[in-house]
Amino acid sequence: MGSGEPVHYPVHYKVAEAARLAGVSASTLRLWEAQGLVVPGRSGTGHRQYSADDVARLKRIAWYRTERGLNPAAIRAALEAEEPAADSNASEGDAPQGIGRKLRSLRHAAGRTLDQVAGDIGIATSVLSTFERTSQGVTFRVLHDLADYYGTTVSKLSGEEEEDNRAVVRAGEWKFWPETSPGVTVQVLADGRNMMDCHRFVLAPGASSDGAYMHDGEEFVHVLSGQVEIVLDGHEFHDLGPGDSLYFESCRRHAWRNRHDGETILIWINTPPTF
Repeated sequence: MGSGEPVHYPVHYKVAEAARLAGVSASTLRLWEAQGLVVPGRSGTGHRQYSADDVARLKRIAWYRTERGLNPAAIRAALEAEEPAADSNASEGDAPQGIGRKLRSLRHAAGRTLDQVAGDIGIATSVLSTFERTSQGVTFRVLHDLADYYGTTVSKLSGEEEEDNRAVVRAGEWKFWPETSPGVTVQVLADGRNMMDCHRFVLAPGASSDGAYMHDGEEFVHVLSGQVEIVLDGHEFHDLGPGDSLYFESCRRHAWRNRHDGETILIWINTPPTF
């Protein structure tokens, strides 16, 4: 390497180190994680890793707990109240707002608390709090239910309608939905505001919708590879393999799961774009 500026790598702290810096025990950090107050990263071997920002957050949590005597729900609210100010300082050239933060903005506009929305959707408050901060950790069905709760769609939240239409989308040049659901990758096959949502789903082994959902419109599914099980109205089961297709009304409750021991790849079209 040349003799230029030194390279600085991100600092990561292990549980014990982060706990010591925050002035609490390692078991307390694990409790705060379970309560959705902080979400550490993971090493390649699965061990928790805390960034410098995580440690700063831990210190704020400790202060709110000891100096203000707040419970976890009140601490989450206090931390959340601190974040919009930081968001407003972002320049227009920064990366687009994550889907979790978009949903948080919608919740603020609706005047709802984390506990209220989580209760209405049927998920843990800690899960919703983590998702709003990281855009990670909710299933496909919950993502749909959250979008529907605020009167919008996942496609709109994903920014699918924000760009001009491309008449031709070349192989491998797809845009991607934010990867919020474990094992589910959604690639956009047609840009812009169209009468159809055209997607390529790539499902890891065992990936599923985690329950049924419904919306307006009609949809078409075609299996390119692998095997998928689609259940309509809780009792009509369809096992689809390569070359198989299914067409159904979206108002029927539908759930799905990758039944293959490898990836399953689907073409999935909704019309009109109500998902």
